[in-house]
Amino acid sequence: MDMLSWIITALIAGVFLLDIAKLFLKEPVEEEQSFRMIDIGKSMTIGSREVQEDQVGTAETSAGVMAVLADGAGKAYGGRIASRIAVDTCIDIFKDYNAFHNPQHYFRKAFHCANREILKALGDENRGTASVGCVLVSKGLLYYSLAGNVGIYVYREGNLVPVSSGHTVAVLAEERFREGKLSREDALKLLHNKRIYNYLGQDGFRDMELFDAPVRMKQGDIVVLMSDGLYELIGTRELEAVLLGASSCQKKAYDLIELVNQNPGEIKDNASVILLGIDEA
Repeated sequence: MDMLSWIITALIAGVFLLDIAKLFLKEPVEEEQSFRMIDIGKSMTIGSREVQEDQVGTAETSAGVMAVLADGAGKAYGGRIASRIAVDTCIDIFKDYNAFHNPQHYFRKAFHCANREILKALGDENRGTASVGCVLVSKGLLYYSLAGNVGIYVYREGNLVPVSSGHTVAVLAEERFREGKLSREDALKLLHNKRIYNYLGQDGFRDMELFDAPVRMKQGDIVVLMSDGLYELIGTRELEAVLLGASSCQKKAYDLIELVNQNPGEIKDNASVILLGIDEA
């Protein structure tokens, strides 16, 4: 097998394993199983940047918990403004709307409203944009939505399993190759292209990535939202080692960000994380 064929085979296998991982996370649980208040942890670092463009937020009601992480980009403080608007909008709509009655409607309403508010405040995407990941957790079910490259994962039984795919050119190339719309040579050229093609703060904002079915959670699971400043710098095994500990989610969040702060690399992006620990009642 030549090198091109080997890489394409590995690419398809990786996508297949992601699909299998999602099926694994959706295995059934007892319907009568209930969950008490979720253990929440949040932490951020500015890295070596001059401006902190990441923003995080959580909100709770009697029905469940919402968490949102935004990774901004833009000129001057444009990225920080865009990410703050995105987080505030998701929280405000969550508080005013029964999100758990129709999660998909909530996500679409929140993301499109945030996109309009960012454009209204900043004028165009050259001044500020944001990648946004948002999750809802209620009665042992996880719902998620994504625009951009925020990572959404579930940590279960020692393994950090990706739930979202993201909106990078590399992911788009994988999808087009699987659909037969892109040759293997062209797919290989785009395999490591991490440029984001979909995000909040643009006139041509596309529909977000949405869950196809809610993920059923188990006791001991942790929902993890991370910006690329964390998951691209720190290896999966190091992340899993921190999540394995018996400490609270807040302590784990601090420890994850400390991995970034202690990393010897001179160039470190903003990094942020939200952890939602699931515990059986």
